[in-house]
Amino acid sequence: EALGPAAYIGRVRTVLLRNTGAAISPFNSFLILQGLETLALRMDRHVENAVAVATYLKGHSKVKWVNYAGLPDHPSHPLIQKYFGGKASGLLTFGVDGGRDAGGRFQDAVKLFTRLVNIGDAKSLVCHPASTTHRQLSPDELKKAGVTEDTVRLSVGIEHIDDLIADLEQALAAV
Repeated sequence: EALGPAAYIGRVRTVLLRNTGAAISPFNSFLILQGLETLALRMDRHVENAVAVATYLKGHSKVKWVNYAGLPDHPSHPLIQKYFGGKASGLLTFGVDGGRDAGGRFQDAVKLFTRLVNIGDAKSLVCHPASTTHRQLSPDELKKAGVTEDTVRLSVGIEHIDDLIADLEQALAAV
């Protein structure tokens, strides 16, 4: 039997709901709402911590460069001021002295930061792209992708800043 447009849409919606779970459960809705209610507070802490981490790394002898738009000398800093009220993000990259091997050793040495390629978690995350997400690329392909062999990416979380700095310090000492 042929279905009219409304009946067809109703059937598709029913099948999607039944087969793929395309409707969110009340409990999942509650959890999302809980997260949204504290998002602004968490983002303030992410940014505050990321600025402190970037500033610390910028002054460290084993760090060759820091890329974080929240720092005043970053080329995009004026745009962060204009469009985001001076709050860049919790994500930054830096170059560890010693190249690919040092980047891998740094990633392996952290204790508080979690070795994970995700970003935006409440906990701090670390990734050395040249030995993880981009490990299959040649040096030339890494360059084309905008990744250097010494690049370490941090997604700075909401832990206490003293704990984050202490972890970075001990990991850099291990490099």
